Amino acid sequence: MSPPRADNAQMGSPLACLRAPSRSLASVAEAPSAAASPAPSSSSSSAEDAPKVVLNAAVVLNRSPILTRTPTLFERAYFSYQSRIRRALFNPFPTDFYFKTGSLLEKKFAKEEKLREREAFGGPWTLKRRKQGPTEMDEDGILIASSDQTETMGEEPIEPPAPRIHESDRTGDVKSLDRMGERNLYLLIRARDHTGKQVWRFPEGGLQEGEFLHQAALRDLQEECGVNMDTWIVGKKPIAVYQPSLPENVKKTLGGELYTFFLKAHILAGQVRPDGKNVTDFAWLTKQEIEPRLEKDYWASVQDILSDF
Repeated sequence: MSPPRADNAQMGSPLACLRAPSRSLASVAEAPSAAASPAPSSSSSSAEDAPKVVLNAAVVLNRSPILTRTPTLFERAYFSYQSRIRRALFNPFPTDFYFKTGSLLEKKFAKEEKLREREAFGGPWTLKRRKQGPTEMDEDGILIASSDQTETMGEEPIEPPAPRIHESDRTGDVKSLDRMGERNLYLLIRARDHTGKQVWRFPEGGLQEGEFLHQAALRDLQEECGVNMDTWIVGKKPIAVYQPSLPENVKKTLGGELYTFFLKAHILAGQVRPDGKNVTDFAWLTKQEIEPRLEKDYWASVQDILSDF
């Protein structure tokens, strides 16, 4: 007789770990397992539960300073001190080498040199000149040659520079782009907001389908302020966002929560030409002049993106 056949489990065969799954009869319906059954789709329910959002694009249109800032008393004293040092260490100019003796250019240079010497080092001559009025020295302290000097030098009288204070500053014209030449100005318009109330705000509007924020900002700026301006949107990314607290009836009218994104822009030429229907007024204002015209929550969203000077 042949010896009994050993079991695979006793032989340590790898087939001992593999077992075929048991199959039920064909007439028995198999219940789907929890692992195999697909999870219920939650995309539709989450999409319905997610709050709807309405996006607006606003433009912070800036007119950069057109005049250099007036130096402070400390800066004036420092520059005057440095000028005195440079004049003291300056080597004498070789006039004999560059100018013919007794020529018109030599006389002109000698007179200009005296003006520079006395302006740098001071003295009674300078004080006397300052008392003679704006015909000899303008309001910024710049010496101007008189008519008799220019006649002896054979030149036309030197025209004084334009004043730093514009006429719009004296009259209080906030629509002029020439006012506050040393400061940054921002365009503010008076128009209806999302609730239909007439308020001061920045130019803004909604987004159209497939439109980017910077594209919507430029389009809304032209719609509210006209096309008579040459403007430049600085970047495609917003610099601030404003989310007003709206009542439920306003949310239903708008279609959801409102988010206004602000984009920075510069004006290069032109002026605002509103249609007078939606936009009733406009003004070019500094940061300090903007604050009392805006709502508190609106101001809190934009105050950090405006320049103090």
